[in-house]
Amino acid sequence: MRSSPPGAPLRALTAALLAIILALVGVSAPAGAATEYRKGPDPTEATVTAALGPFATATTSVPSSVAGFGGGVIHYPTDTSQGTFGAVAFAPGFLGSSVNYAWLGPRIASQGFVVFLIDTDSRLDSPPSRGDQLLAALDYLVSSSTVRTRIDSSRLAVAGHSMGGGGTLEAATDRPSLQAAVALQPWHTVKSWPSVHVPTMVIGAENDTTAPVASHAEPFYESIPVASEKAYLELDNADHRAATAGDTTLAKFVIVWLKRYLDNDTRYERFICPPPAGPTIEEYRDSCPGS
Repeated sequence: MRSSPPGAPLRALTAALLAIILALVGVSAPAGAATEYRKGPDPTEATVTAALGPFATATTSVPSSVAGFGGGVIHYPTDTSQGTFGAVAFAPGFLGSSVNYAWLGPRIASQGFVVFLIDTDSRLDSPPSRGDQLLAALDYLVSSSTVRTRIDSSRLAVAGHSMGGGGTLEAATDRPSLQAAVALQPWHTVKSWPSVHVPTMVIGAENDTTAPVASHAEPFYESIPVASEKAYLELDNADHRAATAGDTTLAKFVIVWLKRYLDNDTRYERFICPPPAGPTIEEYRDSCPGS
């Protein structure tokens, strides 16, 4: 029988105590190289598809006079007992504004995130400009906003719809330190994104005639390096307006992706690996976390 090395019982006791302490403050023990930031109860299909999650939220407005982007609305959890939260900046599509995504902001925030639905300097701004404005909005969030003390500045993400989705890919390229990106029915004249190394989900829509998946979402996804964590979801029988129409499946996977990569919460991994299927999903592809 092999004997335990000297000090082994003490190290085991120390590790167990550390795990208990981390659990009490809402952070799990490290999984591999990444620390998990678990917020809220164990997820179920009902919790990830609910109109609102477990956190009460509030809003604060940012004026258009702010430098670098056109202002917007911040949705944030009111709970201060669980430490800081990851934050995501969201860019609208062509001719759109933060108002068009008012249904989505509190839905994501109530799952334990600070969500900044931004307005762009001009509703005609190009995807590269929207990408720059997303990054400016994140910088504002962590340095100047009234909710900056609620944010973990090391856990930031970007998302956007249509041209804002194209801007999301631009931002992910320009700032590889981001923890997650979600591009919804993205539109861009650039079709290849080999420099995106941020974990990225691309959500297309089967009947999208504005940004057809064959010439936008699909090539965008395929061009992201296989070494990057990535996923492609195509919504069944949906069109370009899915992100403004309260689509439950779209919201579910935005939340799941942010939970998995912005919070490093492996409890959510089961929703994306193995690849999900169902009547609202036309197609799903991904690299499967860690594979």
